[in-house]
Amino acid sequence: MSETYDFLFKFLVIGSAGTGKSCLLHQFIENKFKQDSNHTIGVEFGSRVVNVGGKTVKLQIWDTAGQERFRSVTRSYYRGAAGALLVYDITSRETYNALTNWLTDARTLASPNIVIILCGNKKDLDADREVTFLEASRFAQENELMFLETSALTGENVEEGFLKCARTILNKIDSGELDPERMGSGIQYGDASLRQLRQPRSNTTQNKQQCNC
Repeated sequence: MSETYDFLFKFLVIGSAGTGKSCLLHQFIENKFKQDSNHTIGVEFGSRVVNVGGKTVKLQIWDTAGQERFRSVTRSYYRGAAGALLVYDITSRETYNALTNWLTDARTLASPNIVIILCGNKKDLDADREVTFLEASRFAQENELMFLETSALTGENVEEGFLKCARTILNKIDSGELDPERMGSGIQYGDASLRQLRQPRSNTTQNKQQCNC
């Protein structure tokens, strides 16, 4: 039986190589840590249907390679993304310093309206920390990002990262800030929503919201 959902959101997982992006995706999809994770070559893909604020949302997640030599390949996947996890490693200042470049790419190539959550991964390695929570929190605030520290190893805050991003996108759809009908929005109506759209409505306001007139 095919799965039904209200919306489909295209997500990216971006950041420097070795930050644990593939492990975060694996933890979210499979609910377990990915042992012996090698560097991603090009792009990997995963999807999961979640319940967010009473809506069923399918997250279509593209995990991009962090190595510079794959940058031209991965950039082509940015187009039409609704949300992104921007990942750095709390034990590596180098990955934190590269965040501005990744952020510029996302907002230029995907969409200026892309919803991004900053994830400081490897929270379980706190003793080796090179980037403080406060410093990253300040960076997130200055760049209008949400922020969480995560651990792909223990699973801490991994699900919350994806759900927080999805919840924000839903809120922006409800407020009219994001239009799923707009080309390249990274949002599609699912079967459940389309069925509702086909039903006649007596309320004129609802009709205006549901059509392109």
